[in-house]
Amino acid sequence: MESTQNKTRCPHSKKCGGCQLQNLDYKEQLAHKERTCIRLLGKFCRVEPIIGMENPYHYRNKVQAAFGTTRAGRIISGIYQSSTHNIVAVDSCMTEDEIADRIIVDIRRLLRDFKMTTYNEVTGRGFLRHVLVKRGFQTGEVMVVLVTGTPIFPARNNFTRALLKLHPEITTIIQNVNDRYTSMLLGQNEKTLYGPGYITDILCGLRFRISAKSFYQINPVQTEVLYGKAMEFAELTGKETVIDAYCGIGTIGMVAAQKAGQVLGVEVNRDAVRDARENAKLNRVKNIRFVCADAGDFMVDMANAGEHCDVLFMDPPRAGSDTAFLSCALTLAPRRIVYVSCNPETLSRDLNFLTKRGYRAEKIQPVDMFPHTDHVETVVLLSKGEVDSKKIRVEFSLEDMDMSEFQDGATYTQIKDYVLEHSGLKVSNLYISQIKRKCGIEVGKNYNLPKSEDSRQPQCPPEKEKAIREAMKYFGMI
Repeated sequence: MESTQNKTRCPHSKKCGGCQLQNLDYKEQLAHKERTCIRLLGKFCRVEPIIGMENPYHYRNKVQAAFGTTRAGRIISGIYQSSTHNIVAVDSCMTEDEIADRIIVDIRRLLRDFKMTTYNEVTGRGFLRHVLVKRGFQTGEVMVVLVTGTPIFPARNNFTRALLKLHPEITTIIQNVNDRYTSMLLGQNEKTLYGPGYITDILCGLRFRISAKSFYQINPVQTEVLYGKAMEFAELTGKETVIDAYCGIGTIGMVAAQKAGQVLGVEVNRDAVRDARENAKLNRVKNIRFVCADAGDFMVDMANAGEHCDVLFMDPPRAGSDTAFLSCALTLAPRRIVYVSCNPETLSRDLNFLTKRGYRAEKIQPVDMFPHTDHVETVVLLSKGEVDSKKIRVEFSLEDMDMSEFQDGATYTQIKDYVLEHSGLKVSNLYISQIKRKCGIEVGKNYNLPKSEDSRQPQCPPEKEKAIREAMKYFGMI
């Protein structure tokens, strides 16, 4: 483990805000994250010491950069300044893959050489909005996604050839068209300009196909550590029926299939399911199948059909799971649940729900997936209590349940996290409550109301209102 002081503080730290803990020595970062997990999760069972990285730099295999033009006419690329859509010019980052950073810098230079423009969010005009680079650390394959505001690509072939000449390591180039006013990075339409339109990488001894839109763990080194712990907790013997909920492109499920009887991967994203099925063929895994469906509905259907599940793997987004999914999990009643979480706050909430309804937390293992940031990944083993759930019948209604932590589809913290993650904007509880009222959603009595009729409150800016509405759509609130 690295014991020396961190490298020179990033010159962009004050404007970027992405590496919240970079002022701490790496050992101090790990101690801080471990304390956070103990504070939030220690009431359920003992929290094991956090597992850190040997080399906590340049670990991100996915790098994205926004492109813009200054008032002086200079093309810049980088990240959005915290809470704004102002671009902070960045050529290199201590967490990002160095090859990806160099590719982005050279694309910026090519834009100038080819007299191409950057996209202007205000006018809706211009060409290049973002560049996304994904690299397989094990295979060396590199994908470049050019996100454009228009499908028209002047000098497309010459530009592609020039980029490949500078970076022959690139194995595929894709043009993704995003012509909408949105905080989302990728649009619906894409065209492959060079190569197969995807890359592959090797994780836990398996080869995975990765497309532009599919999710793949950003830190593959620590992902192998995380998945290793998940498999250890699952205690697979080769006979179990396993469900991989939120399965994405099938990474956890494929690893589990090597030791389980059969695995069912469930995912609502059709692009991810397509990649997952290709991954199963690629690795000749016969005992796994993938279903495009809501995982909760799928588990209820299994229970109604008299089928069972021995182990449930769940790896939800930062917002965590919801009462609907967790209630469906209770209906199917797997003997063990292995919960992989990227947010200890929502994990604590979900564990509270499950442990009050027949499960007990037996092991909690934090893993540092994102050094220098305040994010921490955690894997938890939950087991059924000693009472055989098949011998009792439990009936309850939603009216009987404590829903205070799940009001209105998502908490204020969940909405804030989603907005920050997808748009780079920071929003307040006040702004969220204002948009809730606009959408006809009830908020707490007198929540964030003026103290008097003469009081004036700041109103939510349009760009933040749009980002909040998109978060509320994601959580099914509107």
